[in-house]
Amino acid sequence: MNLETIKAQFYAALTKIKVWLEPENLEKLRPKLGYQTAILAGFALAAAILLGVADLVTRDVIQLRLEEDLKAKLEEVIPAEMHDNDLLFDTVTLPSADANLGANETIVYLAKKQGDVNAVCFKFVAPDGYAGAISLVMGIDKNGEILGVRVISHTETPGLGDKIEISKSKWILSFNGKSLDNVSFEQWAVKKDNGIFDQFSGATITPRKVVLAIRRGLEFYKANQATLLATGEKS
Repeated sequence: MNLETIKAQFYAALTKIKVWLEPENLEKLRPKLGYQTAILAGFALAAAILLGVADLVTRDVIQLRLEEDLKAKLEEVIPAEMHDNDLLFDTVTLPSADANLGANETIVYLAKKQGDVNAVCFKFVAPDGYAGAISLVMGIDKNGEILGVRVISHTETPGLGDKIEISKSKWILSFNGKSLDNVSFEQWAVKKDNGIFDQFSGATITPRKVVLAIRRGLEFYKANQATLLATGEKS
């Protein structure tokens, strides 16, 4: 049922309610036992229909805003010169339950240039931040090197753990150019754990968990690299 049909039904129902609520009709109903109940039911019905129509009218607007926000995040981690396609509508969904990315399936956005896959990006989660889950998005070039990582949402401590945000510090940029090939497994850790990535003063857990989540994201890409690159039109 489309929006126009629902609108038509709403106005038809509203017309009936208006007729029903006219003084002469109410006068006829007044002596009946269910008069007050019927009045309340009529207003409740009208309110429910109004809320339903309002939800349908705003749903598309909300979805558009969500898509715009996601596209902006994807563009932060995938340089524009690396693709000529629409990232939002060129995707592959892969199983990821065993990858510990925070979802049983992960949507991978493909960055293609003249049909060939140059890079990919996807959202994932560090489920065990200091104050809760940390949602991230990462862009990876076809060779497995990180193009960029950004935080989408988190509940970490303001002034401490929130330095994972690009607007609070440049820490998140330290992952650019890193891969499983140029950083060993042991080095994928904060310096306090003998790794190569800085921790924050007074907040070690947050960066530690983000580093581990990013490494898992790279492992997920490596495991699916051949499949993803094969989605190119020229493959």
